Amino acid sequence: MSRFEQISEHIHIMHAEHETDRPILAHIRGSRKSLLMDAGNSPQHAAQFQEYLQEQGLPKPDYLVLTHWHWDHTFGLPAWDVPVMAQRITAQTLRSLADLEWSDAVLRRLSDEGVISDRTISDMKGEYGDIADMRVIVPDLLFADGLDIDLGGVTCSVEHVGGDHAEDSCFLYVKEDKTLFLGDALGPSVYGGPFSYTPAHFLRLISKAYSYGAEIYVESHGVPTKRQAFHDDIGRWEQFARIVERFGEDPDAVSRGMCDYLQTESLPDEFQSAMDYFMAELRRKPDGIVK
Repeated sequence: MSRFEQISEHIHIMHAEHETDRPILAHIRGSRKSLLMDAGNSPQHAAQFQEYLQEQGLPKPDYLVLTHWHWDHTFGLPAWDVPVMAQRITAQTLRSLADLEWSDAVLRRLSDEGVISDRTISDMKGEYGDIADMRVIVPDLLFADGLDIDLGGVTCSVEHVGGDHAEDSCFLYVKEDKTLFLGDALGPSVYGGPFSYTPAHFLRLISKAYSYGAEIYVESHGVPTKRQAFHDDIGRWEQFARIVERFGEDPDAVSRGMCDYLQTESLPDEFQSAMDYFMAELRRKPDGIVK
């Protein structure tokens, strides 16, 4: 069942739903304009948030900004008749998908090419009654490094940060509410091979996230987290990435180092999965093939 919440004075969200990979959507309201963060993974997803906004007496968004191009954040665009802001790579990638006639054969080809994954195909089919109904909208307001949006007493700063998950990943910071939307930027790569993390990319993104001084952190497939809880949790992952940097392609040494840090006998499952992601990247050849 869909869940909605006002997380700060100016921000309402629709929580993530994992069954068909629906990310968080956010409505940010100023005194003059309103902004929507991400479009949803389908018009049906978008319509549920639209119904909530109407029930709350919140205005239709004047702008929509995308955190990155992945389908779960963008395929809901046909439901939003508003100007769309996006990083240039986001627009370029969506443009390459816009003229496709969606079918099982097209999905299989895109998966074989590493553009999407088998998990994506499953989620798309779960979200859409007929995948032929899928439509891709190309953003019309593009930026390279970032932009500031004045909504009237509320300033939203969008910054291109990149990373393993998607090279076009962006953060969105709502200054007055001290709320940082991280999108999926802290996640591993999910397309084009095994999931993978680059320690240097991960550590850079964590440092960037800390630099905003936010009080609320929001990852698109997580839940809004207060500053101390976020720092406590992400601090463990930061340490793990540093241990991987130190020991490289030696999973046993990495495991021992992290167990020493956590003061545990064995490496927890969540870190074992991340170990696989880090090792996959370290073993990747220059041509992109994993050793």
